[in-house]
Amino acid sequence: MEFLDEELQQYAEAHTSPESALLHKVNRQTHLSVLKPRMLSGHMQGRILAMFSQMLQPRQILEIGTYTGYSALCLAEGLQAGGTLHTIDINEELEDRVRSYFEEAGLTACIKYYLGNALEIIPTIEATFDLVFIDADKINYARYYDLVLDRVRPGGYIIADNVLWSGKVLAKYRKKLDEDTKAVLDFNQMVQDDARVENVLLPVRDGLLIARKK
Repeated sequence: MEFLDEELQQYAEAHTSPESALLHKVNRQTHLSVLKPRMLSGHMQGRILAMFSQMLQPRQILEIGTYTGYSALCLAEGLQAGGTLHTIDINEELEDRVRSYFEEAGLTACIKYYLGNALEIIPTIEATFDLVFIDADKINYARYYDLVLDRVRPGGYIIADNVLWSGKVLAKYRKKLDEDTKAVLDFNQMVQDDARVENVLLPVRDGLLIARKK
């Protein structure tokens, strides 16, 4: 579901800094040869993630859901010298592709790429995070949030993707309340009710929920 008039969307993208050559390559190759290319952050959302990272200048970033590496490359743009981006994905079939993109970007030394169950991996990462990006299975969004919040420094940020869930957060746009939709609804309300954070839900693409830890 598109939330913005198509011409306005095109205008907005035309007045947004362009992708790098590598990001354009990742974008194109993902759409040509990988299942569910809509999972890719893409141009505008990628520039938003990069800008957040550049503003924060994080030393430790956690990404839950690597997919083909587009968002990781964007988030890494603001990483401090000597910092680390930890990114986790469960899809081993994409590993060679993702590692090749990280190598091409010259980021293999500062990106730690984990394959497996994020719920099991996150507790093993010894770091305090400045920025967390959640973009994985919706059923576990609340569990990911609970796992990472205590590991985020005061003033740090958690960003969650797909929180509008193709409009299905509104009853008029869904046929039934499936498990994923319920998980997104519960997650959004949980963050809204959490006194430990300040939050704003941006209607960008499929929705970005930004939470700042107090």
